[in-house]
Amino acid sequence: MGRLCQTDGLSEDQQEILKAVRRFVDEKILPVATELEHADEYPQEIVDGLKELGIFGLMIPEEYDGLGESLLTYALCVEEIARGWMSVSGVINTHFIVAYMIMQHGTEEQKQKYLPRMAAGEVRGAFSMSEPGLGSDVSAITTKATKAEDGSYSITGQKMWLTNGGTSTLIALLTKTDEGADSVYRNMTTFLVEKEPGFGEVGQGITIPGKIDKMGYKGVDTTEAIFEGHQIAADQVLGGEPGKGFYQMMDGVEVGRVNVAARACGIALRAFELAIAYAQQRETFGKPIAEHQAIMFRLAEMATKVEAAHTMMVRAAGMKDKGERNDVEAGMAKMLAAEYCNEVVQDSFRIHGGYGYSKEYEIERLYREAAFMLIGEGTSDIQKMIIGRALLKDYKLG
Repeated sequence: MGRLCQTDGLSEDQQEILKAVRRFVDEKILPVATELEHADEYPQEIVDGLKELGIFGLMIPEEYDGLGESLLTYALCVEEIARGWMSVSGVINTHFIVAYMIMQHGTEEQKQKYLPRMAAGEVRGAFSMSEPGLGSDVSAITTKATKAEDGSYSITGQKMWLTNGGTSTLIALLTKTDEGADSVYRNMTTFLVEKEPGFGEVGQGITIPGKIDKMGYKGVDTTEAIFEGHQIAADQVLGGEPGKGFYQMMDGVEVGRVNVAARACGIALRAFELAIAYAQQRETFGKPIAEHQAIMFRLAEMATKVEAAHTMMVRAAGMKDKGERNDVEAGMAKMLAAEYCNEVVQDSFRIHGGYGYSKEYEIERLYREAAFMLIGEGTSDIQKMIIGRALLKDYKLG
């Protein structure tokens, strides 16, 4: 293990957890990742291994049978997992966001009902905000939950980009509700929707059509979800009170951005590792290419970007752990890590020369995975809007 991506001030427990995850990545993920990714095969054995390690309950409090760890520990584990295969970290991420939202905003009954089974990996979460006609413009959602006289709701609409859409059994679903508020953002409600795993009709009024075929991010299932008069009880409203869905979702997205930053750090670190190893093995003009100044400089720049992204990701996670608002820091970390990840992967690809274009070499997979970092949990342009608006408020004249 090299000097990059080291984190100061970790407890013995945190170090032991990270060691176990790193060992698992080296022994169980890296040897099979490229083969499974090319086959677009769900990594069931890997997922089962992560369940045994307790990763599904990493941040769930001990009173609900989890490990009670911090967002920082979780993010560092995600970084390690993404270094092995980014898709596996996606299996964990949406599950974690749903668990986090229940931890932060759920009623005590909802926590008791779901968190112990989520910690064990028995209940698997999916997070659903996007729709076919919208991505970042959450105010434009059309999926609607209509309240009946008995207090229950009927949900109709179409959702898009559900990671774990097929394998999940619980969806945190953002809908429009008519709560009579003066703002569209206070007329949104998050529901905890239970369903069967699989495709087709997976519950009353719920259809998961099938996997979306993607350029990268293979293995993990990404789907649409269609709701046609799905009947749901009022006690499935997250937190028991309608009209708070937008704010609950944004809280979830904030930790999701730290997660995507961590994934980007993991991919970038792996791309650097591959490049520096290859550069010492490949010879041109009588010496390893690492000894040519052009390659050496490129490696130096790559390592610096990997380190900068890791440092910002760690800071954003640490702020959330302290209970501080971290929308700007999470946005900065996600934007920088995603952009640097793409640059580092591209540099690694160039160092590999023609072999980088071959599916036999791991860098080909990383090249496709890195592109997703630029759009997952909000594009870089959306991050810039969040950061820019906050800075103008902070530094307002007069």
